[in-house]
Amino acid sequence: MTYIQTTPPTAEPLTLAEIKAHLRLDNSDEDALLLSLVTTAREHLERETGLCLISRPLRLCLDHWPKDGVIQIHRSPVQTVEAVTVYEADGTGVEVSLEDHLLDGAARPARLWLKNPPMPGQAMNGIEIDFIAGYGEAGTDVPGTLKRAMSLHVGHMFAFRGVVSPDQQPAGIPEGYERLIAPFRMRRL
Repeated sequence: MTYIQTTPPTAEPLTLAEIKAHLRLDNSDEDALLLSLVTTAREHLERETGLCLISRPLRLCLDHWPKDGVIQIHRSPVQTVEAVTVYEADGTGVEVSLEDHLLDGAARPARLWLKNPPMPGQAMNGIEIDFIAGYGEAGTDVPGTLKRAMSLHVGHMFAFRGVVSPDQQPAGIPEGYERLIAPFRMRRL
């Protein structure tokens, strides 16, 4: 099971103005750094929770269909399934009909069921599922709790900017961050 981001998000959950207000900054000397820290905070939060904060296209690659027929998608919330392609042994892609599919995109993990999908001919990554996941196109669509966690994280990374270079971030997690994101984590046994 491999996830590929086909297109990066077009926006970030936090704007430069929001993060500068949070940090009480008036000048624009470190705007580029702040924007990079916002991206780092979003990427970290998405890795920790399995969420996509801003909507974007993703691809799930599978080797075979699940035995119960229900495909679990661990990047959520899933808004739509755009296409399902199954590859034959010679590499030819066959589009799977989405006419009778069922999608529970709000579930964690999201669940997809397809009626009579063909078997892949390739042993590895013979199935590709293209889907759109995320809360919406803008930061205003992202839950406030997650934006607050990101603000704390950006503030923490900004405070240690002289000690830890931006390419080595995140070097630490601020107090309270884990409590804010806990309800959004997927628990596995």
